[in-house]
Amino acid sequence: MKSKLFTGLSVFLVLLIVIAGLLWWYFLAGRVDVPSNGDGEGESVLALAQHLEIPWALDFLPDGSIVFTERPGRIRIVSPSGELNAEPLLTIPEVAHEGEGGLLGIAVHPDFSTSGYIYVYYTYRSGGRLTNKVVRLLYDGGELVPDKVIIEGIPGASNHNGGRIKFGPDGMLYITTGDASNAQLAQDIGSLAGKILRLDDGTIPSDNPFTGSPVYSYGHRNPQGLAWDSDGRLWATEHGQSATDELNLIVAGQNYGWPVIRGNETAPGMKNPVVHSGSITWAPSGMAFLDGYLYFAGLRGQSIFWVDISNPAELPARLFDGDFGRVRDIVVGLDGYLYIITSNRDGRAIPSGVDDQLIRIDPDQLQDAS
Repeated sequence: MKSKLFTGLSVFLVLLIVIAGLLWWYFLAGRVDVPSNGDGEGESVLALAQHLEIPWALDFLPDGSIVFTERPGRIRIVSPSGELNAEPLLTIPEVAHEGEGGLLGIAVHPDFSTSGYIYVYYTYRSGGRLTNKVVRLLYDGGELVPDKVIIEGIPGASNHNGGRIKFGPDGMLYITTGDASNAQLAQDIGSLAGKILRLDDGTIPSDNPFTGSPVYSYGHRNPQGLAWDSDGRLWATEHGQSATDELNLIVAGQNYGWPVIRGNETAPGMKNPVVHSGSITWAPSGMAFLDGYLYFAGLRGQSIFWVDISNPAELPARLFDGDFGRVRDIVVGLDGYLYIITSNRDGRAIPSGVDDQLIRIDPDQLQDAS
């Protein structure tokens, strides 16, 4: 009896060691030590801030300051010289940080120098349910205060909240929303879930494809990346179901198929992705366009993915594969550098001792990183 018990415990311990080894190999073995601000000046890859708590999105003020969100409900700022302010610009108590929900997207108004407006997307509770809204904030005299609700009542859930917000070349605010774990909502034009929305600071533009509706495109599962190329075309990344993650070229009024089709499947009136991940998972999030290429963040893919828009149907190449762990957002800075934030403390990875990080990358080094 004792021998069987000992054998069982031994097998259990061996399994634990094997599992721990596999987790270490998957999440930490490929990680690199990124030089940090203060001791890495001149480095092509530099960590401007570390020990962050689940940052989600970032944007730039005209003076070069970086504003970014942390999912538990904080908005923080990095000075033009690269110093992280220890105190948040604003903490939003209404934020419901549950599952993938929380304080998500952030966008600085194109006319910020005059208006002082910053916009955020976040999850909150309404009538006992998780819901999402976009709120306009006013930055005045170094203080950030709520100013106006732009849109509310976007269906939410512990998963699939979308959350990316960006201003397009047309000056309109574009908003990605997830299907709130109710796939059929993505096909319902009357629902705000599973869509890309387009608003003119809270009002519905007259040239939106559906009269009186903020809906710009529909049939999306969980889109989290938006970027415009040099021809003004809108691209979006979208999480598939386990695999078949998507890169879509967005056309006003079009149906992108979820949950009716995925991958290469077709159906009348539904658009296929330009490229999808097939049987692997990118878990794509934020996206940026620079010099003819789309760069999008990979969460489970733990990479920056690189797409040549002259041949976008070719599978994306990986940059910095595994170097930083899970990557949540990527933005082109005012200086032409790429800025990324990691998401290794969101419960889906093993964080290193410096996670999470805000990292600056010299785009001249991207060819060497592939």
